[in-house]
Amino acid sequence: MKYNLPHKTIERLSQYRRALLICLEKGQTHIYSHEIARIQHITAVQVRRDLMLIGYTGTLRKGYNVKELIELIGEIIDSSEGINVAIVGMGNLGRALINYFIGKRSHLRIVASFDINPDKIGNTMSGVPCFSIDDLPQIVKEKNIRIGIMTVPAEFASQTADLLVKSGIKGILNYTPKPVNVPDDVYLEEYDMITSLEKVAFYVKLNEQKIV
Repeated sequence: MKYNLPHKTIERLSQYRRALLICLEKGQTHIYSHEIARIQHITAVQVRRDLMLIGYTGTLRKGYNVKELIELIGEIIDSSEGINVAIVGMGNLGRALINYFIGKRSHLRIVASFDINPDKIGNTMSGVPCFSIDDLPQIVKEKNIRIGIMTVPAEFASQTADLLVKSGIKGILNYTPKPVNVPDDVYLEEYDMITSLEKVAFYVKLNEQKIV
């Protein structure tokens, strides 16, 4: 079945799966929408709406089958053959992402990293080799890399995105604070930690004003 889902629903499905995997590890076989909602800090109505969009329903007596729901979300989100990923920029953030992500998802594999620093090129971290940025087009082709994660300094964001696109990358996750432009056939996700922190700060201020 082909699914055409809103971006936010895809994000929540990924979050649901992460929570469900934890529940499965604890031996939980079934779960209700209000339990998922409590874990994700959203409403049970939103959970039910998302799961209805993917054609999955539970039962009044037991709720949702945890294992079945994990498998269905995997069929929707994951690529059957898996997707290879590269990180561009092996600073603190790039290294942290590799250490965090390795082993988390079998269908997404970080297979290469790139940098301009000679002291980093040729090294391996958690099994991921670091190549010169000059070799990026060749390595992307050789390793069939389809997603690039950008953790470079802001001043290199645009040229890094251009290089990834020209090398055949079809999805970019941009962790730099500078927005970039890509063609319509390349999916771009931009994450700015300053914006996220400012959002948190706003709601902290709002809550404090309510108390006063």
